Amino acid sequence: MEKMLVGCFLLILGQILLLPTEARDRPPSRSISRGRHSRTHPQTALLESSCENKRADVVFIIDSSRSVNTHDYAKVKEFIVDILQFLDIGPDVTRVGLLQYGSTVKNEFSLKTFKRKSEVERAVKRMRHLSTGTMTGLAIQYALNIAFSEAEGARPLRENVPRVIMIVTDGRPQDSVAEVAAKARDTGILIFAIGVGQVDFNTLKAIGSEPHEDHVFLVANFSQMESLTSVFQNKLCIQDLCAVEDHGCEQLCVNVLGSFVCQCYSGYTLAEDGRRCVAVDYCASENHGCEHECVNADSSYFCRCPKGFALNPDKKTCTKIDHCASRNHSCQHECVNTDDSYSCRCLKGFMLNPDKRSCRRINYCALNKPGCEHECVNTEQGHYCRCRRGYTLDPNGRTCSRVDHCAEQDHGCEQLCLNTGESFVCQCSEGFLINEDLKTCSRADYCLLSNHGCEYSCVNTDRSFACQCPEGHVLRSDGKTCAKLDSCALGDHGCEHSCVSSEDSFVCQCFEGYILREDGKTCRREDVCQAVDHGCEHICVNSDDSYICKCLEGFRLAEDGKRCRRKDVCKSTHHGCEHICVNRGSSYICKCSEGFILAEDGRRCKRCTEGPIDLVFVIDGSKSLGEENFEIVKQFVTGIIDSLAISPKAARVGLLQYSTQVRTEFTLRNFGSAKDMKKAVAHMKYMGKGSMTGLALKHMFERSFTQVEGARPLSARVPRVAIVFTDGRAQDDVSEWASKAKANGITMYAVGVGKAIEEELQEIASEPIDKHLFYAEDFSTMGEINEKLKKGICEALEDSDGSQDSPAGELPKRVHQPTVQHKYLFEEDNLSRSTQKLFHSTKSSGSPLEEKPDQCKCENLMMFQNLANEEVRKLTQRLEEMTQRMEALENRLRYR
Repeated sequence: MEKMLVGCFLLILGQILLLPTEARDRPPSRSISRGRHSRTHPQTALLESSCENKRADVVFIIDSSRSVNTHDYAKVKEFIVDILQFLDIGPDVTRVGLLQYGSTVKNEFSLKTFKRKSEVERAVKRMRHLSTGTMTGLAIQYALNIAFSEAEGARPLRENVPRVIMIVTDGRPQDSVAEVAAKARDTGILIFAIGVGQVDFNTLKAIGSEPHEDHVFLVANFSQMESLTSVFQNKLCIQDLCAVEDHGCEQLCVNVLGSFVCQCYSGYTLAEDGRRCVAVDYCASENHGCEHECVNADSSYFCRCPKGFALNPDKKTCTKIDHCASRNHSCQHECVNTDDSYSCRCLKGFMLNPDKRSCRRINYCALNKPGCEHECVNTEQGHYCRCRRGYTLDPNGRTCSRVDHCAEQDHGCEQLCLNTGESFVCQCSEGFLINEDLKTCSRADYCLLSNHGCEYSCVNTDRSFACQCPEGHVLRSDGKTCAKLDSCALGDHGCEHSCVSSEDSFVCQCFEGYILREDGKTCRREDVCQAVDHGCEHICVNSDDSYICKCLEGFRLAEDGKRCRRKDVCKSTHHGCEHICVNRGSSYICKCSEGFILAEDGRRCKRCTEGPIDLVFVIDGSKSLGEENFEIVKQFVTGIIDSLAISPKAARVGLLQYSTQVRTEFTLRNFGSAKDMKKAVAHMKYMGKGSMTGLALKHMFERSFTQVEGARPLSARVPRVAIVFTDGRAQDDVSEWASKAKANGITMYAVGVGKAIEEELQEIASEPIDKHLFYAEDFSTMGEINEKLKKGICEALEDSDGSQDSPAGELPKRVHQPTVQHKYLFEEDNLSRSTQKLFHSTKSSGSPLEEKPDQCKCENLMMFQNLANEEVRKLTQRLEEMTQRMEALENRLRYR
């Protein structure tokens, strides 16, 4: 083994890790050809090389799988610390990053994290063993995409700073490594692969750079890794020949053992002189077999079809596209193919609507404006004019003349002839009735014909009858009975102010500002409070010939009988509130601190997440999301579930996944524990097709919140919340079902990532938008959205808790209001609600035994009167509007 190590040391001693010094506009190809003018250097020059001031970006990738035991893991960390000793670490020289991997990749620190060698050493020593799988390819992909990005501290390619990966592994990878390692090498990253123990050497060669004898190493165990320290010291500290020599490479220069080689970008090949690069014409050099057009790509070619054609599955031949054969053209009548699309066409007598798909019958009457006096009637290919009943069309075919049946024939009417629609009828003058022959007339005796009800006598008039009274009597307001003349003028009425006759008697009345006393004759001042300077701070109440002062609800009268002082019920009674006591009128209520809601007893507080809630996730499973991001979404859902108290009596959770269809993963009744629910989320399969968000909202609204699927009834007053997650534009309309859900009391949260459309998210989210809409440019900030959502759900539970504003000791009750008939007349029940609010606010005691509200209190009566007056005013205005509508309707019916 010692001989083998010495041999490896001598073979790789001269390898240079610096990257090309030329421009890096395109990724390099994997083919490497040595330059013709390679230079050699003495062995002593390599040994004396120093890493001082050496610029490089180095990333260690460490196998942290379960096959690496604790002792061997410590040896790996010691090996890394030994390598760090001869590196000149700093922002302007060598930058170091480190990843370790198992089933996942963990970024211990990036190239920009530390600026001193001591900080890097401490970070290496603090690493913890992952002890999971062996996803080597995933770790190399992470380094390629993230670790060597400028955002993580890698210097720009134009600065020609070498990029180096040093990967240590002890087992066979559980994923593919060859393709991703080749991509990393193509971008100019030099990879050293170190295998320990029973590692497949071919796998190491698929990872490491060429030549393999300089970049691939295999040792028997982790203890022997120490022997490679000096080898890597010489490699990392060797002179950069590409930087100091005139290499003449047209595109890329790469250091190798004691020399350099030229490389070309992907899509180019090295010319015979070993320096210039020539573009590869794959279409010319291969029998491509393309039916129409061959197009060169980076490392191959592809076939392309002209406009109006589609590539067949053989990727070579083309077929003309039949757009109308698609089921989605949605033409109402006929579909016509065009070169690159299709158009819709309507049948004869129809024209295309603005949507270019549906058809409507052509309204020739509206288009030609023929000037018909009464009606224009459309036909399949034209129109004609028509007159209303009782009229005939004139010869000009447009105007109409009324048919005069009375003039055309001998009607035989004694008095009047009246034309009807198709004939005539005879009528009589005022005061006459038509006889049985329907032509002659007789004077009407209304007193005889009707039950007139007159007390004394009945007299016929022209149109009806009238009742009359004998002398000394007058007709009462009913128009039938009689009463004696003015009683006030006949007798001694005794009224203090004025006497008013009333039928055969009288009543006393008082002047303005006075009211009648109980004796019905004398008067007293009506409003003493208004007439004098009473000095009441709140309310003045009349009391016979004087007044008394009263205070508003929640206040008490001071000793002077005029001023008012506020009642502090919270201080004057043992309220028993766990958090906060708040005065309310003559009583109090208990409230809770932020993050808590009031318990059922109205005094204790519990965390908001312990409250009941029916929550349904609506998750986008479209193909634009991708399986990796779908796993992040599942973690996002699990995070919300972890924040809730899952049980049949507390939080119930359901989940829908949708793409082109909607799939119920589980309903609100399926799981009673967070453990089973999270297991179901973890086993959820990615659908990966279209994005029918509107269809998913319809399913959620019509099914997910039904009692059949586990939702509690509306009478239980349990908050209903939906969290809709999407990453792109919906393929259908979302506004209709989102609006229906919100209108039915479902609180809608919209979470958008990436290409999600803001307008659609606003249509989904409840008001206010800023509290119900969350957006992230990518999935890296999902954690922040998760915390904001948790807070939002907690606030929703606080707001929906009916007991928060209920008086202490009184459980919240649902108010059952009577159903209002004739809703078109009474669309608002503000009066009843205001009345309820008024009388509920008069509850004064904080104890469980509440006093009944005094509805006869003056201030309550005044408030009720103001509310009633306002409602009467609104009702009067509405009746006036309805009267105008009915008159307009009658006018329209009259002229038909």
